[in-house]
Amino acid sequence: MGTLRADEIISIIRERIEQYNRKVKVFNIGMVVQVGDGIARIHGLNNVMAGELVEFEEGTRGIALNLEFKNVGVVLMGGGLKIKERTSVKGTGRIAQIPVSEAYLGRVINALAQPIDGRGPIPASESRLIESPAPGIISRRSVYEPLQTGLIAIDAMIPIGRGQRELIIGDRQTGKTAVATDTILNQKGQNVICIYVAIGQRASSVSQVVTTFQEKGAMKYTIVVAEMADSPATLQYLAPYTGAALAEYFMYRERHTLIIYDDLSKQATAYREMSLVLRRPPGREAYPGDIFYLHSRLLERAAKLSSYLGEGSMTALPIVETQSGDVSAYIPTNVISITDGQIFLSADLFNAGIRPAINVGISVSRVGSAAQIKAMKQVAGNLKLELAQFTELEAFSQFASAIEKTTKNQLARGRRLRELLKQSQADPLSVEEQIAIIYTGANGYLDALEIGQVKDFREKLRKYLKDQVPKFQEIISSTKIFTEEAEALLKEAIQQNSKLFVVQE
Repeated sequence: MGTLRADEIISIIRERIEQYNRKVKVFNIGMVVQVGDGIARIHGLNNVMAGELVEFEEGTRGIALNLEFKNVGVVLMGGGLKIKERTSVKGTGRIAQIPVSEAYLGRVINALAQPIDGRGPIPASESRLIESPAPGIISRRSVYEPLQTGLIAIDAMIPIGRGQRELIIGDRQTGKTAVATDTILNQKGQNVICIYVAIGQRASSVSQVVTTFQEKGAMKYTIVVAEMADSPATLQYLAPYTGAALAEYFMYRERHTLIIYDDLSKQATAYREMSLVLRRPPGREAYPGDIFYLHSRLLERAAKLSSYLGEGSMTALPIVETQSGDVSAYIPTNVISITDGQIFLSADLFNAGIRPAINVGISVSRVGSAAQIKAMKQVAGNLKLELAQFTELEAFSQFASAIEKTTKNQLARGRRLRELLKQSQADPLSVEEQIAIIYTGANGYLDALEIGQVKDFREKLRKYLKDQVPKFQEIISSTKIFTEEAEALLKEAIQQNSKLFVVQE
């Protein structure tokens, strides 16, 4: 047997190397050195990314949040009760993401986009990052389309437009969730996809909201993302981002979406809990330094997209709870500075029977009349000013011994206007009905009625317009203008209704 020459050996080795096609996977692996309170510290994972999904040996997943010199701080997405010291951890190479599809409509899911309504798995062929960059300035256009809430006090004085971020703020038990859910109910037939994110709520409260949606036929266009009060802090922190990812899926498909975050105070509390356990330095009220960034990067994702991107929109209504009406606390001031206005709900007004308990004086929409149709601008232009003046006048008149006739008349009209703005829960009004009601009050047609008769008059007028004068609604809905013909029809309807009521002497 002859010996091989050196060049032959080299050619054989080169040929074998070229023919070698076995795929080699290099895993980024670490080991648990400490675990507890929903946090695991991992030694290793040297190439892990911030926000990367990691998988533990026993199946639990986590998100790498703290990338430190000697270890990686991972928050667990679930219980992780079987995780122990020396459990191996593998990096997935993927930033946290969720599956998305049209099939999510009508479903109740958790922060991991898994169904929790007992109706089986949800098919999805696509996925979206839980945290994705907000649209830039060039990708947006100014807000100009109204998003009707169905509540007269908001649509007439604090209008919300598609693509806006409007904060709902107030003490607990003042009707914040009611305002948000009524807005969802009013989107029926408006081609708007709604997402309700419940963070740290009682399971019974979420169940009640879902039942209301089902009874009113709103679940057809709604997704409920729920992480209850007993859920891990990690999942409560993630829930709003999951909701935002689902809303973006529809927004970039040229659809209009409305997302409710109920509420961001509880998300901030969950994030504070996570951060303190991760040993991040505490700041004001023990919140970490990036608590503002937590909410700003979430709310900045709400947008009205440009014509080039299809003019889809994502309207955000975050809810924040105050303590004793203190809007100057840390989280309220943070979110107020990020949003385009706020609807302030007052405990005093709520207890006085004024519902929705909206304090018109400090509630504001920075989009303003750009988010109203022309007919609403024509009718409700001075309404907010009149009510603010009435509130001031009423406060001063308590100290007066004798009140002149002009002041008495102004107070009487103000009280009737305030009565008109009261609304029952889950009873949103169409914009045409709102225009008719505001016109009636603002032009003094209710001055002759007792205050107790105002609500009855309003309901009879609504029914009369719907049954006897459908042309009024047709004119407003088709032209968006309060024309002379519409005004004449409305005056006739008001006169016909006034005959049914006993006039004051």
